[in-house]
Amino acid sequence: MGPLGLSRAGLWLSRAMSRCVLEPRLAGKRWLVAGLGNPGLPGTRHSVGMAVLGHLARRLGVAESWVRDRRCAADLALASLGDAQLVLLRPRRLMNLNGHSVARAAELFGLTAEEVYLVHDELDKPLGKVALKLGGSARGHNGVRSCMSCLNSSVSLRLHPAPSRVAGTGPPTPLLTRAPWAPLAPPQAMPRLRVGIGRPTHQDAVQAYVLGRFSPAEQELLPPVLERAADLLLDHIRQRSQESSSGP
Repeated sequence: MGPLGLSRAGLWLSRAMSRCVLEPRLAGKRWLVAGLGNPGLPGTRHSVGMAVLGHLARRLGVAESWVRDRRCAADLALASLGDAQLVLLRPRRLMNLNGHSVARAAELFGLTAEEVYLVHDELDKPLGKVALKLGGSARGHNGVRSCMSCLNSSVSLRLHPAPSRVAGTGPPTPLLTRAPWAPLAPPQAMPRLRVGIGRPTHQDAVQAYVLGRFSPAEQELLPPVLERAADLLLDHIRQRSQESSSGP
């Protein structure tokens, strides 16, 4: 897409977001899907959540629709899934601060933590394994911890220090307190799609491992992993959207 096309796409998304924020919510359900990672480090294990979002955008036909939104410091794309609307988000903040971008976008679109899906890497699962989880602890993942804290999610106060200070895996920083726009309602569980990246043999190698790029052998395994991750995520969203539309 050329500069003119990108400009038009940006204008369309800006107007669409304004309608989403200012107008009453449509009948279809809306969900926010955030791929966690470090901006500027594509292809690394720690940013596999962003790789899933890229694959998801291609599946949904919005791969050329990413637009930077300065209000939440993130790239956003809007997509349709049946009657539901998906807000795809890739933070432009470091992993440890991803939650500020996610929480700000949730506020703009009027969503609660239960309507926000996190997609992130998982050290304790081997590459090739993907799983959905509702709530649970951050397990040392500072990107997840940041989102829980900023969104006031179910276990946002269970802070478990990790062995190192690598972005996304170390002890929480003072900036990761609940953001001023986070809701004051009781904590809510947030669905998370965990994408296994495996764990290095030596614990002291975690930092280099997660910030390193996938090996050539691992890169061959990635396409079907991204496909399964997208399938699992979309199937779950479809089911929840149908349950929501059918009512109690």
